[in-house]
Amino acid sequence: MSRSRDKVWVRAKVLPDGEPMTIYGREAWCLRRLIEAGERGCTPIEQPAPRWSAYVHDLKHKFGLVIDTVHEAHTGPYAGSHARYVLRSTVVILEDSDMARAAA
Repeated sequence: MSRSRDKVWVRAKVLPDGEPMTIYGREAWCLRRLIEAGERGCTPIEQPAPRWSAYVHDLKHKFGLVIDTVHEAHTGPYAGSHARYVLRSTVVILEDSDMARAAA
């Protein structure tokens, strides 16, 4: 089986009239998490991944999505702050790698 068939991707568009775009890899994974989270958003604490800020940066700057970054304090032995990312663009997934694999 080809590795490209295993790669995560989504074909999505911003409503109401955005052009379809294909997003691959961790950025596709991140977009799925943001859509699923809705208004509550996502944090790297709740959805661990190595480079959340980079994925969000790419979704914002390469694909033009509106994503808010909300800084939240946290306590504990490593007290500090973390980001919560909230997708503000209305995005619909037209097709994704899961659908394509299921149809194959």
